[in-house]
Amino acid sequence: MGEALATSTTAEPTRRDFIYIATGAMAAVGAAAVAWPLIDQMNPSTGVLALASIEVGLETVQPGQAITVVYRGHPLFVRRRTPAEIAQAAAVPVSELIDPDARNANLPDGSPATAANRAVKPEWLVVSGVCTHLGCTPTISTPVAPQGDFGGWLCHCHGSQYDVAGRVRKGPAPQNLDIPVYSFLSPTRIKVG
Repeated sequence: MGEALATSTTAEPTRRDFIYIATGAMAAVGAAAVAWPLIDQMNPSTGVLALASIEVGLETVQPGQAITVVYRGHPLFVRRRTPAEIAQAAAVPVSELIDPDARNANLPDGSPATAANRAVKPEWLVVSGVCTHLGCTPTISTPVAPQGDFGGWLCHCHGSQYDVAGRVRKGPAPQNLDIPVYSFLSPTRIKVG
């Protein structure tokens, strides 16, 4: 009887197999090369990343004054309130407000719009400078140039008025001015964002 010959069930790779594998690999590399710019363009631009957070020096702001800085392409109001303005804001009950929500990114959602919930430190108010009605920029009220009935900001476009805590008090604006995330790095320097 003869010996049985062992046969292999796997064939050696051929030149055609190599061409298929090489073509598939090149197609994958080509797809990645085409997809990368499309995916990369969804990343924030360097300008946006640069404005993701800003530091603001407060040394020169006197009580009763405000400054406007640009944050993420929009105005941001930083106001140093006087003791009288702080007391004026604290005297307003939340029940009299058009919007009872604090809209303070530093607090949990739904916090009441008390004067204490509208500022990290009572002396300093930091609010978005964009009217919540149609996105205009309100003007600040000062003792030299009073604006509106509440001593805060007046949006001349449609007459929305905000008090010294940035809360809407009159007009078509539906919400208080937003308060961004910010913290004090020192007594005279804040970091927004």
